[in-house]
This record gives sequence, C-alpha cells and structure tokens, in this order.
Amino acid sequence: MAFGIGLIGAGGNQKLRHIPGFRKINDVEIVNVVNRSRASGERVAAEWDIPKVSESVAELLSDPAVDAVSIGTWPYKHLEYTQAALDAGKHVLCEARMATNAQEAEAMLAAARAHPDLVSQLVPAPFDFRLGQTIRRLCSDGSLGAIIEVHLTLMNGSGLNESDPLHWRHRSDYSGHNMMQLGIFNETIQRWLGDTARVTAHARAFVPSRVDEETGERHNIVIPDSLGIFADMANGARCTYRVSAVTAGAPQPPTIDIYGSEGRLHWRFGDTGEWGKHGEDVEPIQPDPGTAHDWQVEQDFMRSIRDGAPVTLTSFEDGVRYMRFTDAVWESWNSGQSQDIEPLTER
Repeated sequence: MAFGIGLIGAGGNQKLRHIPGFRKINDVEIVNVVNRSRASGERVAAEWDIPKVSESVAELLSDPAVDAVSIGTWPYKHLEYTQAALDAGKHVLCEARMATNAQEAEAMLAAARAHPDLVSQLVPAPFDFRLGQTIRRLCSDGSLGAIIEVHLTLMNGSGLNESDPLHWRHRSDYSGHNMMQLGIFNETIQRWLGDTARVTAHARAFVPSRVDEETGERHNIVIPDSLGIFADMANGARCTYRVSAVTAGAPQPPTIDIYGSEGRLHWRFGDTGEWGKHGEDVEPIQPDPGTAHDWQVEQDFMRSIRDGAPVTLTSFEDGVRYMRFTDAVWESWNSGQSQDIEPLTER
C-alpha cells in the first residue's frame, strides 16, 4: 500500500516543488488536498490527479489514507495545523518561514518533541545545496582562520513601486515578524557559522500602504522594506546585514562575504563563490566530494520517515533559532535597543 501524503494549502511551492517531488518517489502518493476554497482544491486535484478534496483541514487529517502532510499555507496557520497534524498521528513537512514569531515556533517545537515517533521537518533555505557543506567546513576547519566579519548584501528594487498590489508578505497578520528575505538568509548563515547572540537593528517602511486587489481596501504596512542589522555571533564574529526592497539598481546578485584572520570567502546567489588565503588569489569553491546535491526535500523527508535518517535540512530546532533571530531584530528595531538572543537548549 502506498504511503499517503495530504496537502494543506496548494500554492506556488507545493505545485512547483512538493507535488512533483513526492510523485518521483516510489510507493508515495498524494491522496488528499484541502485549499482555501473547495473550488481551488478541485482545480489542483484535477491538474495533479489527486483522488480526494477535503472541505476542511480536520476532514483531511481524519482520512486514514493520509500518513503525512505537507503544509503549504502562510506562516500564520503553521502552528495550528502542525499541532493538529501531529495530534492526528501524521508526519509533518511544513513550509518556511516556520511561524509568525518565535513563541509560535517554540510551541511547534514542543509539539514535535511530544511526538518523537513522528517526523517534523521544515522546508529548508535552498540557496546552498551545492556549496553549503563545503563552506561550513572551510569556516570550521581553520582554512579561513578565526572568523572576524560576515557581510550579507541583499538589495533590490522589487518593492519600490507603490502601485504594486498588497502581497501577503506585506501583512503582519499573515507573515508576523518575518521581513522580506531576512529569515531565509539568516538560516543559510547559521547553517555555516552557528547562532547569532545579539542584534542591533534599524528599519523603515518607505512604502507605508498598498491596495489589496481582492477587496480594494488599502492596508497600512508595518513590515519594513529597508533594514540594517549589526549582529554579534556566538562564534565571536561580527555580522552586518543590508536588506532592502527599495534600492533599484543595487548590485546583483545577493552576496555573503566571510572574512577570517587567514583568508576570505565570497558567496553569490546561484551558489557559486571563491575563497583564498590572504596574500593569495581567490579560486572558485569546488564542492567537497559527495556533498553537492539538487533539491531533494521530499526525498529527505521520506528517508527520515522510512529509514530514521535525522532531519538536517531543516529541523524544527533550526527553525526556532532563525525565528528567535527574526524576533530579536523586530524587537531591536521597534525598541531602539540591542537585543540578546537566548541560545536554544538541546534535548
């Protein structure tokens, strides 16, 4: 009998990544879907030959053919649906960002820890599948010496046009404390270099309102579109974040630069980069043998379920770490004061 997947929400990433990914795995079948409306769920079911459409999340979770769920909703529903799925005995793959704030993320982690027989996994930041493990090794084995400074530059003009419609990412009731692409890049940095210990942030929303195309109503926006952060990392490095959606003509693509006492490393969006010792030319980073891979999120999820493989990309613990960072940035910006980040206690 095939292993059954239920889809909770069937938006862009479900259709682009998760549905095709699950369909490639032997003896795995997508058996049920629930979406924002019955009509939209039926359209997805017809497009992808999914045999059942549920009227509600509760109905889907009561389906004995569903062994695991892929939660593809906006962050404001992740806690509710994760708790319900785990309580119903279903494994959980949850879309990132983990939740709207750290408190919700920690409740999700508590629910996962209360069900150790079930796999709980977050969809990972996908930017470094080729070079990530190699960069982590270069940062930890002394190749760069002691890490001194890290610089993230993530600047574009995607949010500059005030006439563009309201997006769910502009709405704090849907997205919470998540800001632009900050969380997904912090997840990448913490994957290489570990936790952040303290942040000082300044932010601003240059486009203060937008019109919701569905209702015609204008919404005030509190999520910033320009953000700067000075951060102290647990490993002693200083990290600077420049994140903006209102800098048209800014240098592309996004970059992460790492400077150590003995060398430097430059990573670019697209997962290419160079590194070298000080006083020597930089050379392209080549992946360590056996470490580079493409998107394999659904395969990893099923390996954890079937073979007991540990969740590494991305665990709920890692999600709590990046949500604590995001919350600290939010609090620092709004309070005008630096914020310490409590390290996560491992079990």
